[in-house]
Amino acid sequence: MRARVPLVLLALVLLAALAGPAALPWRYDAIDWSAVRAPPLSPGHLLGTDSVGRDLLARTLVGTRVTLAVAAAAALVALVIGVAWGAAAGWIGGRTDEAMMRIVDALYALPFMFVVILLMVLFGRSILLVFLGIGAVEWLTMARVVRGQVLALRERPFVIAAEAAGARPVRIVIGHVLPNLAGIALAYLLLTVPQVVMVESFLSFLGLGVQEPLTSLGILVKDGADDMDIAPHALLVPGLLLVAILVCLTLAGERLRDQVGA
Repeated sequence: MRARVPLVLLALVLLAALAGPAALPWRYDAIDWSAVRAPPLSPGHLLGTDSVGRDLLARTLVGTRVTLAVAAAAALVALVIGVAWGAAAGWIGGRTDEAMMRIVDALYALPFMFVVILLMVLFGRSILLVFLGIGAVEWLTMARVVRGQVLALRERPFVIAAEAAGARPVRIVIGHVLPNLAGIALAYLLLTVPQVVMVESFLSFLGLGVQEPLTSLGILVKDGADDMDIAPHALLVPGLLLVAILVCLTLAGERLRDQVGA
């Protein structure tokens, strides 16, 4: 039961982020000129408004949606690259495996945030590039985990039997190896998502991530930090929500990882 609590909380947050904005009278980018910097519980603005009169509740819900969408997309990119790289290295073995894993080690030595920021500066700040750039530098742990699992699975009787029957390596990997490491890959995918959330929020806080008129939790935290002396709730609400999402994702991933024995 305890293992399900983080997933239930995440599901509730996701449901609110998806359905909540449609039930509110104000869009996240609409300006209410008569209620600039309105306090919480103001008429029509449950959490009040920001410095230009935009509804904070609507912006928080939409920001949560954008942050989770970017994180999910980037994590999927990391999953595809990591699984493909790790499976190829583990199955081929030998010098190819050695060379591929040394590349992974070399990439580990690079400052990830610097790489992502460099991509933003060189190729623009589109939301597509945000999750592609983040996903392209968050796949290394996944590759190592998958490679280790493939090395272990290669010695299993069902894989040896498939090789003896003349099955092609690609078919063995796709049909026999990958299904047996799906649980572990899913566990580390859940553990990758909070890392991606942190990177996206930090980039947005710096102004290099999601751009206006869209918003994200990182942008809301930045805006709240600017106004924390006169409107502390504008910082506390997105900040606490961000922490709750990170904690729930981490707990869910760790418990799933323990269950699959990774």
